[in-house]
Amino acid sequence: MPASLTGKQRQFLRALAHPLKPTVQIGQAGLTAQVVSAIDIALRTHELIKVKVGGEGETPARDLIPEIEKATKSVVAQVIGHVLVVYRRRAKDPKIQLPRAKASARDEEE
Repeated sequence: MPASLTGKQRQFLRALAHPLKPTVQIGQAGLTAQVVSAIDIALRTHELIKVKVGGEGETPARDLIPEIEKATKSVVAQVIGHVLVVYRRRAKDPKIQLPRAKASARDEEE
């Protein structure tokens, strides 16, 4: 699992996520243990999901990113309004193959 995604990888995941409907919804109670568990289960099944943050919640979607990434060992690829696109590669039988990150200039010299 990459610690962060390149621009090309984010673009690739955004394209895959476009037709998806939100799998998990975060309500007024915010990011509870049950919500984290639901995100974790959905990521085990799907690798790429959308999470909708309820409009009445006090916490904006962007503020939840670090908590979600840390709790689920995932990466948020995109935020559009109240919707997060969350990705975590499956350890066993991954379905999504991310584009490779280009080697840095230092790596090419060696």
